[in-house]
Amino acid sequence: QVQLVESGGGSVQAGGSLRLSCAASGRTFSSYAMGWFRQAPGKEREFIAAINWIGSSTNYVDSVKGRFTISRDNNKNTLYLQMNSLKPEDTAVYYCAASRLQTPTIAKLYDYWGQGTQVTVSS
Repeated sequence: QVQLVESGGGSVQAGGSLRLSCAASGRTFSSYAMGWFRQAPGKEREFIAAINWIGSSTNYVDSVKGRFTISRDNNKNTLYLQMNSLKPEDTAVYYCAASRLQTPTIAKLYDYWGQGTQVTVSS
């Protein structure tokens, strides 16, 4: 089992940057693909980015390509999401998740979830 805890959320003005972290417990972090999702009020949970177990393959939703970067440090059991050029429409609760599959983009294919961290971008 994997327990995930997100951090790094906050409030920022449009054009600013934030880096989210997701700390994983357990010794099996490196065997999971990891993903980031977000959910805005009244909207469904949306896939943002995923990375395979070793960090050699990534996948992004088109709306964040070129602005967000997913990465991982298996030695530290930590997943990251660097978010640059933030826009008000990026405002949401951001979740990290772990999957036994290769960089899935569908939420139901993830086995473990964190509690989420709020990101608010003001114009």
